[in-house]
Amino acid sequence: MISICKHQTLPRTEQYTSALMQPRAHFVRKPGTDRWQINGLLQGFVPSAACMVTCWAFLVAEALLIAEINVHLRRRRRNKDGGGNRRGELELDLEVISVKSMAQETLGEWGGHLATATYLFLSYTSMVAYASKSGEVLSRLVPGVPEPFSGAAFTAALAMLIAGGGTAVTDRVNQLLTFVMIGLLLTIEVSAVALGGGLSLPANANWEQVPAALPVIIFTLVFHDIAPVICAYLEGDLARIRLSILVGSLVPLVSLLVWDDIALGLATTDVAAGFDVLGMVKTEWSHTVLETFSLLAVGTSLIGTLLGASQFFIEQMTNSISIASSPGQQHGKKNRGVVESVLENNMLSYAATGAVVVPTMLIAATVPNSFSIATDIAGGYCMTILYGVLPPLMAWAIIGSSKLSDSSAGLVDEDLQNDDDDDDRGKEDLTSAKPVLVGMGVFSVLLVFEQIVQDFLSLNASLVS
Repeated sequence: MISICKHQTLPRTEQYTSALMQPRAHFVRKPGTDRWQINGLLQGFVPSAACMVTCWAFLVAEALLIAEINVHLRRRRRNKDGGGNRRGELELDLEVISVKSMAQETLGEWGGHLATATYLFLSYTSMVAYASKSGEVLSRLVPGVPEPFSGAAFTAALAMLIAGGGTAVTDRVNQLLTFVMIGLLLTIEVSAVALGGGLSLPANANWEQVPAALPVIIFTLVFHDIAPVICAYLEGDLARIRLSILVGSLVPLVSLLVWDDIALGLATTDVAAGFDVLGMVKTEWSHTVLETFSLLAVGTSLIGTLLGASQFFIEQMTNSISIASSPGQQHGKKNRGVVESVLENNMLSYAATGAVVVPTMLIAATVPNSFSIATDIAGGYCMTILYGVLPPLMAWAIIGSSKLSDSSAGLVDEDLQNDDDDDDRGKEDLTSAKPVLVGMGVFSVLLVFEQIVQDFLSLNASLVS
């Protein structure tokens, strides 16, 4: 087990990010509750794989842009504060610049409010999906245990890991879970080949089915909620951050492609009658292996989302209590002692984590079919707006604002200095990036409108029927 230390090497960076940016858990769902898997069968391997690779390339580009913006703002803060801690003497596990703070500093108050609302809605819908799915999987592994209870227990256990263990311990545990999950995936693929499936390219190619699968594929491949944490954990080292994003994002992509190949290769029955991979292979494959793989996919996805969301709340809470304990206040010293006591006892981490998991468990336990509803909303709208539309707008604001643009902070080249040649080179790089930003923004807006059309057609069809 390799942990991430302050002076970690690049291979360790790859393993760290591979452990955090996991394939979203829903791709192992049963049909009937799994729209993506059914659409995959209707599309065929080539259309579904092409859709996955296209979404992956787009999301990686957006993640790299988020990293550039995050590191740029981090360096601006450092330059402004003379290299000091922006929060004074308060020491945290990580000093994360959240997407909300990024949007507020670049786009103003409206950007901060939009990012906050979208991020919170996304975090809670994603957590509801994972809590619901974990309960479903555990109820099959341990018959007789109610889904709401098992899902709540699973979510609470991972929440205690994150709140009590911190980022370093969570990283090591997540690495272990990731390696086990990858091993199980390879076992499943080998078993599929032995059964006559896998390593195949099914002939059906219904490209018209691709749009309906986009929200779930995006939900599966998005890892951007953990990107600000990675930027803080790797201390703004853009070279390692970029490598982490590229290598780490390949894990969910390859996992999805392998599972897509397995499912399509074994799909010998009529999909209209319902295709269930688990039901088809449970007599040949180990049922426990499949369910364990599914649970690990849920767990690693939940850890990444919960870690990002808890760090978001920690940032907001820390900003609030730092203002309350500022030396200029009448009772500043007294307040500061209370703040330091809170941080030393890790109460802030527990409070932030609890703010995420308590509503999540309540919704997952009381809303039927919450998994499918949550994934459609999160993938179709929240993720596309937050991680597709906003990053190009933030980068554009940095380029166009003399107050935000700082050549010593850099947005494209992490090695820019203050001399004139580097200033000119930085401006040229930023100007040449504008067409790319426009393209990314337009593509994101089109995805949102496409989802609106799909939902409108679905609503119309349900009303007619």
